Amino acid sequence: MSDSELLKAASAAVEIATKAGANDAWASVSRDRSVSHGFRDGKLEKVSESTSRGLGISIYVDGRYSSHSTTDLRADRLRSFIEEAVALTKALQPDPFRKIPEPELFEGRPTLDLQRLDPALAGVTAEKRLEWCGELDEHAHGDERVISAESGVFSGESAGASVSSNGFSGEWEGGYIGMSASATVREDADKRPEGSYFVYDRFVDGLPKAGAVADEALARALARLGSTKGPTGKATMVVDAQAAVSLLARLMGPASAASIQQGRSFWAGKLGERLFGEKLTITDDPLIPRGLASRHFDGEGISAKAMPLIDRGVIRNYYVDTYYGRKLGMAPTSGSPSNRVVSLGKRSLAELLKAAGKGIYVTSWLGGNADPTTGDFSLGLRGHLIEKGKIGAPVGEMNVTGNLAELFGHLTMLGNDPYPYSSIRAPSLVFEGVNFSGA
Repeated sequence: MSDSELLKAASAAVEIATKAGANDAWASVSRDRSVSHGFRDGKLEKVSESTSRGLGISIYVDGRYSSHSTTDLRADRLRSFIEEAVALTKALQPDPFRKIPEPELFEGRPTLDLQRLDPALAGVTAEKRLEWCGELDEHAHGDERVISAESGVFSGESAGASVSSNGFSGEWEGGYIGMSASATVREDADKRPEGSYFVYDRFVDGLPKAGAVADEALARALARLGSTKGPTGKATMVVDAQAAVSLLARLMGPASAASIQQGRSFWAGKLGERLFGEKLTITDDPLIPRGLASRHFDGEGISAKAMPLIDRGVIRNYYVDTYYGRKLGMAPTSGSPSNRVVSLGKRSLAELLKAAGKGIYVTSWLGGNADPTTGDFSLGLRGHLIEKGKIGAPVGEMNVTGNLAELFGHLTMLGNDPYPYSSIRAPSLVFEGVNFSGA
């Protein structure tokens, strides 16, 4: 199905729905393709390729609403599917807040080339993928203590179109390609430290060399040798950029109108107030070329624009979709995040560690939870002691506990090293007075 056929199919679906009695309808048609190759200890273990296409449609009838999806796009089956969906919608209870997005939200759509799809991606052959897998595997086995290693190359491409009965029409395309590696090493009779690393990008030329990816995975495994349980007490915590991504994701998770309306957000009632430390500024920016979450419009057709989320610790915006926006009496911003960019500091990771002097350097999180309603959290971690301003002995089997608002209230320094393989562009972070439990 070509790009023009996707748009025609979405338009046809809306026409079927309105002729069947819907007041309004929103249809999206998409196609996707993904390919992956996996190696284990020098041998090709699996190859997978999948292609799919499908339609999703939202139907509005006399204050009633429903959404439906199908992968059967044959004209006769699609017509009966949509007509039946409209009939089912008519039997539902009305919801006065369910309305199709207002057309003024579609205005001002940017035209910037976001470079979401690399033309070179289609030319990456199976032979090239296997070559990369072999290089990953060779480097992951680059130490005699390695007892097992896995590696892989993965990619995907997608395209789609959305059409509404009240004037929206939009198309999109996108792609990604990535590599991963992991290594397990032998330590004593029963310990098996492991390390892993992965990268992905919109463009093939945005990836590092395959060997460098596996070298990093192996280095992380070897760095775990001799790991002991860390100390209990309050200490400075330095979180590396990759681990900072998941920490910030937990922080921003409750920043939606849906969470606020349902009483599941510690952000509720804080608009315009300082909830975090002055060092923290985050902007949601959907218009970054090659950005992993860049877009011209969101899932409701709201035209994309940069939005300050946190400004020097002050809450400036929530993610507000049209439905929960109506419930809360708030103007829509966007119902979902795009690229979230953290304003950087001026120091490298080495400089942050030197400034910290002593404490705990976190390289990854191991389970745990964070309560979106209160912000209270308890997270397992792996990392290292910080000794005399440098990375020291590896530690694990310990937790960090506290409250996210309070934790980010004690954010004292940020690095200049944003992690590039995530839609959350986070640098290394330094927090003071953090509670650790370990030995």
